[in-house]
Amino acid sequence: MSDMPDTDFTQRFIFDERDVRGEWVALDASYTAVLDRHPYPQPVATLLGELMAATSLLVGALKFDGLLILQARSQGPIPLLMVECSGDREIRGMARYEAEQISDDATLEQLMPGGHLTLTIDPIKGQRYQGTVDLDGANLSECFTNYFVQSQQLNTRFWLDAKDGKARGLLLQQLPRDRQPDDEEREESWQHVVALAGTLKPEEWALDNETLLHRLYHEDAVRLFDIQPLKFSCSCSRERSGNALVSLGEQDAKALVEECNGQVEIDCQFCNERYFFDATDVAQLFAGGGTDAASDTRH
Repeated sequence: MSDMPDTDFTQRFIFDERDVRGEWVALDASYTAVLDRHPYPQPVATLLGELMAATSLLVGALKFDGLLILQARSQGPIPLLMVECSGDREIRGMARYEAEQISDDATLEQLMPGGHLTLTIDPIKGQRYQGTVDLDGANLSECFTNYFVQSQQLNTRFWLDAKDGKARGLLLQQLPRDRQPDDEEREESWQHVVALAGTLKPEEWALDNETLLHRLYHEDAVRLFDIQPLKFSCSCSRERSGNALVSLGEQDAKALVEECNGQVEIDCQFCNERYFFDATDVAQLFAGGGTDAASDTRH
């Protein structure tokens, strides 16, 4: 699968005369890779694409080594949306859903009633961070905007869009006081850039970022930085699946093989990869032999 940087990337921009920065995201190949692995109904695919776009924007903004995980949970027809993106900018996503309860015109509130959004930053070094807010917006763009207002006390706005195998997103965020020391001037400036971003039309998401920026902010001095590529990648492996069996304990793992008629199947919920373990494989795992010489993995 192609991971060409001109189809999957984030790109930062900054206003030279305002205390505001922005970030674009475009996901084509990576979003398509996720959809190719699961036949999601359109409303599920749309929400998952928007969540992938939001995750990518946050990875671009936070700059850390480790893993960023976004989970949206509810008691409704979509009980789980989950996206992970590494500091190396490798992204994957999945959803759980009840297809018979989902209509094409369903709102976020109907699909995920009483839902909440959890953001987890799991750095390689340093302390794990987790924050949770209610899914209290009309759409995911509003929910993420509300999340930052509540948890970060920063003026932040998200615009997210996903359709036809393409996910897009825009983030605007007010920077600490620098170019605009006056409170009133800062507020007017923020409202100005947000209002112009709000004029973005659905069909304009297909334009390149330079053209989009010019359309929105042609009267402003804006600097566009280099693109930062993203790609789809799943971190599942036969070794990790074997470790999951080892964590059960030898007695329970052997019993599980018997219950499964001699072969345990472990599926990756993200990429649909399947790993099979028979009694010989399990014995080898607990003898410390690892998974190298185990049964073939099937796709």
